[in-house]
Amino acid sequence: MNSPLIQLLVLAGIAVFLILRLRSVLGTREGFEKPPATQMPEKPSRPDFEVIEGGPDRDITDHVPEDSPMAEDFAAMKRVEPSFSVSEFMGGARGAYEMIVMGFERGELSALEPYLAEDVFQTFVDVVAQREDQGLTIEADFIGVRELSFAETRFDKDSNLAEITMRFTGELTSVVKDRDGQIIEGSPTTVKRQKDSWTFARTMGSDDPNWLLVATDG
Repeated sequence: MNSPLIQLLVLAGIAVFLILRLRSVLGTREGFEKPPATQMPEKPSRPDFEVIEGGPDRDITDHVPEDSPMAEDFAAMKRVEPSFSVSEFMGGARGAYEMIVMGFERGELSALEPYLAEDVFQTFVDVVAQREDQGLTIEADFIGVRELSFAETRFDKDSNLAEITMRFTGELTSVVKDRDGQIIEGSPTTVKRQKDSWTFARTMGSDDPNWLLVATDG
């Protein structure tokens, strides 16, 4: 065997040795390998918000001071009748005020009877009858309720009877005419401001949803 062939075999052996040595150190890679992604630092976890149960009832505290006697009465009403809403009552009282005021001014009382206590209804009937005996008529237009607030509450836990007194400041135009149609009081263009304190009553938890007007104080 000649010298060049021996040298070639020796070089080939050395090459195979080096390849095996590199594989053992670096490992085998196939195809295209992406560089390792940079590890992003973890964001600090956001603390969970603590849900506080048993906080103030906003349906009550939006209208009367927290821990006031009125707030306690409203809470007691809700325990008897969970569907009761102070906000909805206030909206209903606003509508009832307009309906009752205009019914009284115009002498149209029959539609009001289901919403008035018997003695209040009888007082309205007497006043309207007296006006008619004098030949007086009233023409009125309701402008709106300027102010509305809770004045007082009462709740009897034995009978579940609730009483709520509201303060109203209403605005309307009103004229009083005599038998001949002549204006003797008021003006059709002058807005009159009228203040009233009305008390509504109802037995909480009863099937009858209507609140009755049981007292008026103009």
